[in-house]
Amino acid sequence: MSGVEITDTANKQAAVASTAHKAAAEAADKFELRHQALARRRLTSVQERLDAGRSLVRTLTQALAAESFTQLVCPGNVVAAYVSMGTEIETRPLLAWLLERGCKVLVPKLGSGLEIGWSVLQSMDDLRAVDGHGHLRPDEPDGAVLPPEALAQADMVFAPALGVDSRGFRLGRGAGWYDRALAARQPGCPLVAVCWPWEVLEDDLPAEPHDVPADAVLTPSGYHMFTVQ
Repeated sequence: MSGVEITDTANKQAAVASTAHKAAAEAADKFELRHQALARRRLTSVQERLDAGRSLVRTLTQALAAESFTQLVCPGNVVAAYVSMGTEIETRPLLAWLLERGCKVLVPKLGSGLEIGWSVLQSMDDLRAVDGHGHLRPDEPDGAVLPPEALAQADMVFAPALGVDSRGFRLGRGAGWYDRALAARQPGCPLVAVCWPWEVLEDDLPAEPHDVPADAVLTPSGYHMFTVQ
């Protein structure tokens, strides 16, 4: 092997090692950010989470009217959202509001492995606790499981976040479920991240190629659309 080949090989190995080190550092950063976010959320009470959920609806109503986006949540349109769990902002007021407006509402229904399926939420009374999983999984409707590709029907998508940066990148729980599911979203379908006000971050989050940025963030105190990068 010539000296040039040895140098090239060494450079490639160094580049691979550098990339691996950077990925490990970013993973550690995200782990710490999740830990901090969940610790802060545990300080909220059940009533605070419910009040925040009601504020989401008021904030969204005002924002959609101001942005002339009310057509996205009109009768017959498909809106994908989620059922909150644990210390997340309570989303049942939002789900009930969408149903009252005549929207077809899709919520996650977990299948096997790391794949998210969807189910149509016909009524708030359809939600059931998932047997054997305690509070580790959100309540789900009784209806049939639709494939991940069902998200292609959606006119608007609401997704949970532990944090959102100024570019719209979300901090999730680490399983990557939503990033995989969002691959089925149609181009132009708005993605709205939902989080607490203090989880809207000034600093950029570590972002990977598969991460899907949100178009807007909704908190109990505001609705903000991100500038297209």
